[in-house]
Amino acid sequence: MAWVYLCIASLFEIAWTFCVKFLDFKKIASIKWLQFFDDKVNVWLLMPLLGYIVFGLSNIFCFSLALKQIPASTALAVWMGITLAGVKLAEIYIFKEQYNWAQVLYMALILIGIIGLKRTK
Repeated sequence: MAWVYLCIASLFEIAWTFCVKFLDFKKIASIKWLQFFDDKVNVWLLMPLLGYIVFGLSNIFCFSLALKQIPASTALAVWMGITLAGVKLAEIYIFKEQYNWAQVLYMALILIGIIGLKRTK
């Protein structure tokens, strides 16, 4: 079950990363709070901040559960590897960013390392 928590923590970390990317404190500061519910744009401006909080706390919670059964160095390497690969895949498939085959090769090496760490646990 610890490996499931670790994978879930990685998914939350991926979501958290994109919340940080889209977080814009200048726009949040410009919200007129007395008329907050008059404009639906205000709610959309707060979504990255809410995601930052929810995904960040969820990530920490799941990661802490995984650490109870997996050595910290292994858990951290696997968590970061899955997160790195997930962020890159999201950039390619969701945000349509460019990539090259060298990046695919290095992501494959990361995944091979993750599998190796899990098998030698």
